[in-house]
Amino acid sequence: MAKDKNTPPLVVFGLDGGDAGFIRQWAQEGYLPTLASIMQRGCSGHIGGPELMSTQGAWLSLFSGVSRSEHGYYFNRQLMPGTYDLRNVTARDAHALPFWSHLRGGSKKVAIIDAPEAELLPGLSGLQLANWAVQQQYNTAIVPPSAEPASLLSDIRRHVGPPIHIEVFNPDSSFHEDAAAYRLILKRIEEKGALCRRVLAQDRYDLAVTTFVEAHTAAHRLWDYRPGGSRHTEEMSEKSGLGTAIRDVYQAIDRELGLLLRQLPEETNIFIISLFGMKDLYPTTGLIEAFCRQLEYQVPSQGALRSHLNPLTLVRRTIRPDLRARISRILPRRWQMRFETDRFRDETNWAKTKAFSIPALNTSFVRVNLRGREPQGIVEPGSEYECLLNQIEADLKQLVDVRSGTPAVERVIRTAEAFRCGPHSVLPDLSVEWKSTPYFMDRVKHPKVELVQVRPQYNRSSYHTFGGFVAAAGPSIRAGGDCGEVSPLDFAPVFLSLMDEPFLRRSTERLMNQMIHQPAHTTRTSAMAG
Repeated sequence: MAKDKNTPPLVVFGLDGGDAGFIRQWAQEGYLPTLASIMQRGCSGHIGGPELMSTQGAWLSLFSGVSRSEHGYYFNRQLMPGTYDLRNVTARDAHALPFWSHLRGGSKKVAIIDAPEAELLPGLSGLQLANWAVQQQYNTAIVPPSAEPASLLSDIRRHVGPPIHIEVFNPDSSFHEDAAAYRLILKRIEEKGALCRRVLAQDRYDLAVTTFVEAHTAAHRLWDYRPGGSRHTEEMSEKSGLGTAIRDVYQAIDRELGLLLRQLPEETNIFIISLFGMKDLYPTTGLIEAFCRQLEYQVPSQGALRSHLNPLTLVRRTIRPDLRARISRILPRRWQMRFETDRFRDETNWAKTKAFSIPALNTSFVRVNLRGREPQGIVEPGSEYECLLNQIEADLKQLVDVRSGTPAVERVIRTAEAFRCGPHSVLPDLSVEWKSTPYFMDRVKHPKVELVQVRPQYNRSSYHTFGGFVAAAGPSIRAGGDCGEVSPLDFAPVFLSLMDEPFLRRSTERLMNQMIHQPAHTTRTSAMAG
C-alpha cells in the first residue's frame, strides 16, 4: 500500500467489542504496544452519545454518518411501522451507505475487509470482502463470505485457508470446548492479519477499512474465566491460560495491527475504533415485559381465541406461562423467536394498552401505543404522550434488584429528546439500560409489584457498555493526548475530508478541532455540509 500523490492514505481499523478500560489499562501495562504507540504519537478519546443506545446499527451510523433517527436500525427484530408485527431486519434494510460510497466512479482505490454492517458496493475501484471473519448471530444460518471482485475469494482460500467460524455462545459448554474456542480465536486473528497484509501488499489503496471482531467474540465466550468470573479458579487459570484469555486475544490483535502498520507508508493517517465495551449482564427480556404488564401499561388479551390464530398458537395458550418459558428454553432459537413474535401480537389487548415492550435481550425497548402511529393507538400525541413517558421513567427508576437492594436500572434514553425528532415512526420511545450484575437478575421490586423473569436459554453472562474508544495518529492528526468525547456521526465526514472528498450531511468542525492537525480540506467540506 503506497501513498497517494494528493492525499495521505487513510486506514481505519475496527476493534469490535474492544473495551476502552481494557485497552487503556493493558496499553499502559505494556501488553498492547501498538495501541500504546498510536495513542502516544497521536490522540485518543471516547465515543459516546445516543447513537450508542444499542449495539445493532452503531457501526452503520459511524460508517454512513447517518443517524438512527434516519436509518431506524436498532435491533435484529423490530416492530413493523403501522402494525403490531415483529420482523427480522439487518443493516441492509436501513439503506444507509458507508462513507466510501462517495468514492464510486472515482480514481481512489479502496480495500474494505469485513466492515461491520456494510454490504459490498458496485462501482468502487479496488476490492471488498464481507463475512470472512465476523461474528455471526447466535443460532442463525451462517452468512457465506462474498467479495468484489469474486475472484478474491478463491485467492484468499488458496493462500490463507477457509474461513473459521466460532460460536460466540454455546449453552452449557465445557471447559475443554471453551479452551478449544480460545485457541481457534487466536488462530483466526493470525489468519486475519495474514489476509490483510497480503491484500494491502498487492496494490496502492487510498482507503483501507478492516475490523477484528475477536475481542467481542472472546469476551462473550470466555467472560466467566477472567479473574472475578464465575468459572475462574487459580488452578484452571494456570493450566489452561483462560484466566488471561481475553487479554491474550487483545495482545494477538495488537500484534497483527503492528505487523500491518509496518507495511504502511509513514504518511498514512490511522484510526483505531471500538464502539462498545463489556460488562456483567444477563438477559432482561422477562423483566421489561413483566414491568409493562404488571404495572398495567400493557394489558393482556382476555383469553378469547381469535379465529385467525393457528393451531400451534392455540396449544401454546393452554400452557401456563412459567411452564411455557421452561419448554421454550430447549427449543431452537428460531422457534423461540417465532413463538415470541406470535405471543407479542396475539396476547395483548391493544385497544386498552398504553405502552408495551418490544422483545430484546439485554437493552430493553418500550414503545407508546400512540394514536396515529400504532394501528390501535390510544395515547394522544403531545402532553398525554409526554406525561406517560414521565410516568414510565419514574416507575423504572423505582425498580430495585431484590438480591443487591440497589437500583436495577442504570439509565433511560428518551429517543424523542435524544435525537430531537419527536415520536419516531420506527425507533422505540424509551431505551432502558439495566445495572450490571454478575448474576441473573430474576427478581426486581417495585413499590406496587414484584417482577420475576424465568432464565432463558440464551443466558450468556456478558453484555456491552455503551461507550467506545478511538485512537488516531498520522500526518493529519494532532498529537494532543485526550481529545474528549466524540459522536459516531463525526467520523464519516472527517474521513472524507481527509481524503479531500465533500460530504453533504454534517459539519465536521468539532471533531476537526479536536483531532485533526491543520485540516487543509475543512473549508470545502464544511461549506457543502447540510
